[in-house]
Amino acid sequence: MVTHLAPSNSRLYDPPFDWDPSMDFPSDTEDSDACSLSSSSIFSSPPSPSTPRTSYVPSARSASPAPSVLSMTSSMRAQAFKHEYGRGLNNYSEVYRLPADDEELERLDAQHLLFMEIMGKYPPCMEEVMADDVPGEIKAVLDLGCGSGSWIMDVARDFAHCSAVAVDLVPMQSIYMPPNLRSEVDDINLGLEHFYGDFNVVHARLISSGVRDYEGLINQISMILRPGGLIDLMEFDFHVYDENHQVIELETSKIAEPWWPRWLTFANLAARDRGGNVDAATYIHSWVANHHAFENVTYEEYWVPTCGWRTDSEFMMRIGVTLRDDILAFLKSGRPLLLGSGVPEDLVNELEANAVKELHSGRARHYIRLQCVHARKKRN
Repeated sequence: MVTHLAPSNSRLYDPPFDWDPSMDFPSDTEDSDACSLSSSSIFSSPPSPSTPRTSYVPSARSASPAPSVLSMTSSMRAQAFKHEYGRGLNNYSEVYRLPADDEELERLDAQHLLFMEIMGKYPPCMEEVMADDVPGEIKAVLDLGCGSGSWIMDVARDFAHCSAVAVDLVPMQSIYMPPNLRSEVDDINLGLEHFYGDFNVVHARLISSGVRDYEGLINQISMILRPGGLIDLMEFDFHVYDENHQVIELETSKIAEPWWPRWLTFANLAARDRGGNVDAATYIHSWVANHHAFENVTYEEYWVPTCGWRTDSEFMMRIGVTLRDDILAFLKSGRPLLLGSGVPEDLVNELEANAVKELHSGRARHYIRLQCVHARKKRN
């Protein structure tokens, strides 16, 4: 189903474990003792957040899936993070170059609330999949690239009988982790064989820029899932669209408006240059639909305004303003990605400053497209 929120590899610039969240962000000098660690439809009104949606580097892998608690020393914490261009990034993957610091986690928390308002909390079949109806089986949920952990913490609370696992390149840092949730540090590009057959639900959201082989990841998920299990994916394609839903194609050789789409063009190329599968959103539906292990495949797409220009709808205007704030924070988050890919700092500053002005003006009639796929693993 196509759900509309609206009506009708080269260098991009070549110039001449478990964690104690009460601890401070890791520093290079700290040396403390160890610690615990498709048809179209139009939204006439927003869904309730509590309702379902309609329609190779060394690994820090922990022993999985045993629910053990690791001990993380300050030196181990220092290994997990590094500082680049004023932000804290993961120290395990050279593919994913967005930050993992407090500022970024706050952005992801707010983004999670936005996504719930747009598309609901879970796919419609989530309750059925997670029902405590199989004697001797503990339902289990895996969140790949969990970010701030907002989604998986919701799952752990809403389905208190389940075992929940959050995987990311850095340990989760929330002080609100439920007791049935554990955090594991891992690079999913290394493979997920240690999870085969262990989960009823596997979720991944906006991870394509850090995944080298997304189609291969889907195949891995098919083996992680138990029969009847749920795969739930959401990605966006690193493009900006005009008000007629046509992609805005830009080149990096020209530095001019529209500024936010041009900034994202640089980010697209930078992520691609790092090895990220930034086109995955375009293909996740066909990859899942054509995979022999899946059935009941559902596709949804959401067109979200990038600022409050949709004054014809209070809901759409509010969603646009919220996404605008997310993009403004994303412009800051993207600095290590762009600067680390060879874009001169003065150019990054120019792109960012003009994009901020453009977004605040509310005059640019742009959308981004979110693409979602969920399906069940066949029982036979």
